[in-house]
Order: sequence, then structure tokens, then C-alpha cells
Amino acid sequence: MTAKLSPTQMAWRAAQDIADGAYVNLGIGFPEMVAKFQPPGREAIFHTENGILGFGEAPSAGSEDWDLINAGKKAVTLKPGTAFFHHADSFAMVRGGHLDVAILGAYEVAETGDLANWSTGPRGVPAVGGAMDLVHGAKTVAVITDHVTKDGKPKLVKRCSLPLTGVGCVTRIYSSLAVIDIVDGHFVLREKLAALSLEELQALTGAPLHLEGAVADLEVPAL
Repeated sequence: MTAKLSPTQMAWRAAQDIADGAYVNLGIGFPEMVAKFQPPGREAIFHTENGILGFGEAPSAGSEDWDLINAGKKAVTLKPGTAFFHHADSFAMVRGGHLDVAILGAYEVAETGDLANWSTGPRGVPAVGGAMDLVHGAKTVAVITDHVTKDGKPKLVKRCSLPLTGVGCVTRIYSSLAVIDIVDGHFVLREKLAALSLEELQALTGAPLHLEGAVADLEVPAL
């Protein structure tokens, strides 16, 4: 397979689509890196399920305050206006539709927008956690994921085989090979790596890729 984007590059690409002033929740893992790459002149307000809104970037090594962490147990910093609140209030924000964007990781995404991002297998997460609330509470749900599994199987599929986090909830996928929207139950290709042909990309995708106009080159900096 051709070269692919790193997790950092996927996070950079996703960050370019976040509007100034958007309220955003970032899932544990790859998605957390999105916060590092806000474009100049734009500032998102980041929310974490354990009860912080408007926190800042990660502190430098050795200066962490471990009373200040996000849902992934990563240290964060405070900004003017940062708010703390009860876990229940945090989920009331999610369920009340007050988040503009949730960006999550994935094991599988179906062409219908169904998402599976947890597993009960031997190495799986023991429960779905807050993701089930996020995918149905946020106004927009996007996914960052490798295009295929470690053994080369498609993660973008016709139907998910793993336990679902949400049904028909994902609208955009930032993969290691492409940017794909989900429109009317179909994968619609928006951008792909220039070195990868449409036929090669389709062979790595478990459902048909549809085209609506020109497909742009997926260009990211060498991070």
C-alpha cells in the first residue's frame, strides 16, 4: 500500500474544518491531537466529559498538575474563562445539544453513518463510555481513523460487525488515505492522497465510493 498519513497529520486535517468559536469534544486517542492544530485566527472551545470547558493546551513535561486532566487522563492547562462543573452537568451539555462537533476514533464506520468505536473482545474497552451520548448529542460527528486495520482489512464498511456506538451518526471521516463524507447512506469521496488511484482506494474500502464532482488532493504538512 502507498504511504499514508500519520495520526498527527490526520488530526491536522480535521482541525482545518473546525469553525471559530465552535464547542468541540475530542475523543480519547488520535482525536485528542486535533487541539494542537487550530488554524491561525480561529479558536475552538474544548469540552471534556469529566467536567471542563475551555481548557488550554497540554503543559510542558514536568509542569503537569494532575488534578487538571481531560477524559483521557491527559494533563491540560487552564485559560481565562475555563469552567469546571459536575460530571452530570457535563453530560447535560452533551445530551442537550450544546456541542457543535464531536471528533472520535473508530474500529468501523458503515456507509450509513453507523459507528463502532468500542469492543468487548479480549483487548476491548470494557464499556462504551460517553461516546454513545456524544454521537447523538453533538450537532456534527466526525471520525479520525486509519483506513484499514493492522492486518489490512477495511475499516470503512457496508455494515458494522462490532457493537454499535451510534446509528446513522457520522457525517465525515478523516482517514489515513482520504476525506470521505457520508451522504444519503453512501460514502462520498472528497479528497484522497494524490499517489493513490481511485481504484486502489476502492480496493481498500469495504463499500462503494461515490463521486460528486472533482476529488481534491489530500494535502497536509510534514508534521
